[in-house]
Amino acid sequence: MSSPVYLSVLKNSELVRRVVEAEKALQNCHLCGNHCGIDRTQRSGPCGIGDIAYVVNYGPHHGEEDVLRGRYGSGTIFFSGCNLHCIYCQNYDISQHVTGRPTLPQQLAEMMLDLQNQLCHNVNLVSPTHVVPHIIQGLVLAIKAGLHIPVVYNTGGYDTLLALNLMNGLVDIYMPDMKYANPEIGKRVSLVEEYPAVNQAAVKEMHRQVGDLVIDEQGIAQRGLLVRHLVLPGELAGTAEIARFLAQEVSPHTYINVMRQYHPAYKARNYAADDAPLGRSITPQEYQKAVQQAQTAGLYRFDERRRFA
Repeated sequence: MSSPVYLSVLKNSELVRRVVEAEKALQNCHLCGNHCGIDRTQRSGPCGIGDIAYVVNYGPHHGEEDVLRGRYGSGTIFFSGCNLHCIYCQNYDISQHVTGRPTLPQQLAEMMLDLQNQLCHNVNLVSPTHVVPHIIQGLVLAIKAGLHIPVVYNTGGYDTLLALNLMNGLVDIYMPDMKYANPEIGKRVSLVEEYPAVNQAAVKEMHRQVGDLVIDEQGIAQRGLLVRHLVLPGELAGTAEIARFLAQEVSPHTYINVMRQYHPAYKARNYAADDAPLGRSITPQEYQKAVQQAQTAGLYRFDERRRFA
């Protein structure tokens, strides 16, 4: 097993500088594509979060991709709030409302170390973009206290290069969503501007930092890029275009999870028009077509379920 990349960052005292930069970023926030510019030490941004992170829950999670969950689970930490406002969000109760408990950096570090003690294969930061400064402070403390398992950055994919530069060298595995190929769809159903442009720039930078996904002999991811793509009804997600982008502009070796679990949640049943049929689940035919589109584009590393002994 290779050592997490952040252990080398710690040796050159880069973490101290990174904490200072993260604190400044919070005072004029441009961590996501919303570019709100708000001083979040004074009030919350569109994400709903100010100068303290809220953690809804944490613990071993066995529902993640096989390369993350392994035998002992992926060590997920679920943050409240979100920089996206997807009308079909299946976790809207924690993403669109501030819930959970306020969590100081020391408490966040203790959670990370507890997950490691429970033999989780990684620390999986769920919805991290808007709390990057808080995460960095917690990571610094956890690393100094002995954290030594990979860190997963599990994001909706609306991250700016500022956020990713702050996390560079601290993240082993980037796991972004690639939700839409059409900016108008992103605006209509996630209420954000220019999602594809922000998302594609972010994914390129993530791959530049960590490369293609590396999996060890036990089948557990150690480093690299893992993309999630949720198939939407009526081909709203633009699977063919996203797959072409990944194969041609990122890497044909990109590991991708083409996900079939879409179902109407939150406000989705209010959007049942022919041009945005989010009021229904996807059909088996729509899912198979999406997989074929990804294969046609040249992608071949697909997430598949298997049993762990």
